[in-house]
Formats: sequence, C-alpha cells, structure tokens
Amino acid sequence: MKKVVLAYSGGLDTSYCLKYLKNEKGYEVHTVLINTGGFDDEELAAIEKRAYELGSAQHANLTILDKYYDKAIKYLIYGNVLKNNTYPLSVSAERVFQAIEAIKYAKSVGASAIAHGSTGAGNDQIRFDLIFQTIAPEIEIITPIRDLK
Repeated sequence: MKKVVLAYSGGLDTSYCLKYLKNEKGYEVHTVLINTGGFDDEELAAIEKRAYELGSAQHANLTILDKYYDKAIKYLIYGNVLKNNTYPLSVSAERVFQAIEAIKYAKSVGASAIAHGSTGAGNDQIRFDLIFQTIAPEIEIITPIRDLK
C-alpha cells in the first residue's frame, strides 16, 4: 500500500484530508504534527487521539521548539524583524521548519507522497510546496483542499 505523510494540525482541513486520503485515495496515512510552540501536552494527546480515530496508521508529535528558537526566532526578535513595521515574520519562518521536519518524517516512514491542508488562499501552501520540492523532489505533493476547491 502506498504511504502518505500528512502535515496534521487536528483541525477541520487536515482532518478532512486524513479521511479523504485514506478512504478515497487508498493511502496508508501517517500524520505528523510539528510543534513549534503553542501546544500543551493535553492538546497534543487529544490531536493524536483524533488522528487515530480518523484512521491514521501512525501519528507523531514532533516538538522542535529549541531548533526553531535557536535557528530563527531569536534572530527575528533580536533584529525586530517586522513586515510593514507591525507584523512579526515568525509564521513564515515556522512553515519552513515544519516543512523540513515533515519531509524528514516522510523519508523515515518510506512515504511516496506528502500532503498538507493549505487551502490555496495564503502563502503557507507556497512555503510548504517549495520546501517539499527542494528537499525531496522525488516525493509527490498532495493538496486535497486546494485541488478539490
């Protein structure tokens, strides 16, 4: 059976993607949440439980707080890096780190595809797709929410 890794937040879009990839596309779905902050242990456990209830073959909560801080956030804070002098650029940096970890996880489970739930309405999809294409051009990118409109 072909495997896909789904970057999974436990929200509506990625929960739909999990069911769609498993039931409609026949994938063995491996979900991964890359925690860069903002989740406590109880939330992570609830997201993992939901992933398994929806049919994930394997789920991982990967916490990369130290790596994300050491390689990105501290520089954004020290430099007071803001878009339009008001908006911190932490989210755009966060997506790059999440994409890199998702690819590492996909390779570790032998997935032939990687999926995310970006809708096509923002820049997250571009950040994910560019990192996926750059680091693992051999792995297919699947974007059910965007593709199905």
